[in-house]
Amino acid sequence: MSVSDASATALIALERIADGGFAEAEGCIDGDHESLVLYREGDDVRGWLNICPHAGRRLDWAPGQFLKSKAGELVCAAHGASFSLVDGNCVAGPCKGDRLRAVPLHVRDGQVFLRTSG
Repeated sequence: MSVSDASATALIALERIADGGFAEAEGCIDGDHESLVLYREGDDVRGWLNICPHAGRRLDWAPGQFLKSKAGELVCAAHGASFSLVDGNCVAGPCKGDRLRAVPLHVRDGQVFLRTSG
């Protein structure tokens, strides 16, 4: 294990996330096991806590199943808030102006890693 891997946890193989699609993974954030929403764009993966800032509910409509608007935004299944897939900002809906909580990820050797420290 390299030094950079010592502070990271493997979440999922990159190939298991469709390009332009979502996946759900579990990760440990600040000592708590959390559901994460992962979005793949080519070889890049961005991720956020799977919690809508509006009412604290999960974003998926079924475990690991996420809605994407025609405009290309992540849509909360509970109340319809729409979030930018670039930065997690809420661009429409009941929490407009708020944002999803980003999680630090990196991709290496075909794996998506959650940075756990450092």
